[in-house]
Amino acid sequence: MKEISVLDLKKMREENMPHQLIDVREPMEYDMVNIRGELIPMGSVPDNLDIIKKDIPVVIQCKSGARSGNITKYLMQQGFENVHNLTGGILAWIDQVDPSLSKY
Repeated sequence: MKEISVLDLKKMREENMPHQLIDVREPMEYDMVNIRGELIPMGSVPDNLDIIKKDIPVVIQCKSGARSGNITKYLMQQGFENVHNLTGGILAWIDQVDPSLSKY
């Protein structure tokens, strides 16, 4: 499984590199704190494969990296070669990139 660090994601954003960030947490988690990813809750990913891009890097994120790791593996099994798990999830983003965000 390919992984990407929060610092690498931050760099991608700063350099305006094309990518798709998918947040696989639940809506109530997303409402508490998010980093502007596209919300596709974990359970609905299989029904939304058509909106996941295949031509640019796709970063999958959750709270800590566990759920997103499972989804990254699932997507790879579905033929996606461009997916990366965000190591440490939003908690790592808060710790290393934006401590102004609230942890839950």
